Amino acid sequence: MKFRRSRASRRGRIEIIPMIDVMFFLLATFMLASLAMQRLDAVRINLPLGRAQPMGATEPLTISVNGDNAVSINRHPVRPDQIEPEVKRLLRPDGNVVIAADDHAGHGAVVQAMLAARRAGAEHFLVAVHRE
Repeated sequence: MKFRRSRASRRGRIEIIPMIDVMFFLLATFMLASLAMQRLDAVRINLPLGRAQPMGATEPLTISVNGDNAVSINRHPVRPDQIEPEVKRLLRPDGNVVIAADDHAGHGAVVQAMLAARRAGAEHFLVAVHRE
């Protein structure tokens, strides 16, 4: 005589859909948090509009030229004859320098700052712009 079980044993299942939802939520949270941590180390100036790729996580050497043609390196004002020694002191091995020039800054002041940085060993110049 066969006895029938009153309840059939069922194997447990792991539902992964809620786990996927949680992982996407965490991904979005960390992406938004990392975007909020970005900053440009420069004096407050009006940058021209343009399309540019976002920069890496390291903070580059920033040369800022405001509307009055005053030059700052990493937020510290410098005279034009101090640009070259200051850039030599602060330049990283990759040689990248960000140029943040105001819309109303004179072309000559920006070029002179770039030439002084070039003499100090800067190899690559990146121009800071506001995203459209």
